[in-house]
Amino acid sequence: MAIRVFLVDDHEVVRGGIRRLLEAQGGFEVVGEAATASGAASAIANTAADIAVLDVRLPDGDGVTLCREIRSEHPEIACLMLTSFADDEALAQAVLAGAAGFVIKQIRGNDLVSAIRAVANGHSLIGAETARRVAEQLRRSEAEDKTKALLSPREKEILALIALGRTNREIANEIYLAEKTVKNYVSSLLSKLGMSHRSQAAAYGALQAEREEHSP
Repeated sequence: MAIRVFLVDDHEVVRGGIRRLLEAQGGFEVVGEAATASGAASAIANTAADIAVLDVRLPDGDGVTLCREIRSEHPEIACLMLTSFADDEALAQAVLAGAAGFVIKQIRGNDLVSAIRAVANGHSLIGAETARRVAEQLRRSEAEDKTKALLSPREKEILALIALGRTNREIANEIYLAEKTVKNYVSSLLSKLGMSHRSQAAAYGALQAEREEHSP
């Protein structure tokens, strides 16, 4: 029987290219397509798909969250993540969401077909190196989360403002504290984070903000 594939990508050209590639190979049937996470969530249940090929970045959400929903509600449907660039954090999140594979869009056509066929047949593309990178990313994220948990709500607020490049005086004016009080908070959060320079805190705060913005 043909492998039933559901495609989720906001670029029609990408979906069309994958569909034509699969149809030319034979043994595949594209049973549905969606350009958004919401469109896929409402349509995929009615297609009896064997595998969903999901873009990591979607206009109304992300493929990792969609993967988690699909695997939770329809565990018989395998998921293969498709992305434009390698991202260890996205890779870790995809594995935790139940994805069986993670491929870059620059992959050769024949390799993509092989990956879809393998995942649809119950195989995992999460090799030893990928597993190592995921474990490393999880340890790093856990350490960062524990470190950030040491900060008080006020210190977290000040850290976010430091990341935006605010001076102590600007922070004091913005959150209605004395400049000396802000200076004390900055010294405290630097100590808790094990940092000696304000620039380190600014970089750390910016990284935390980026992680929170892109987390599913």
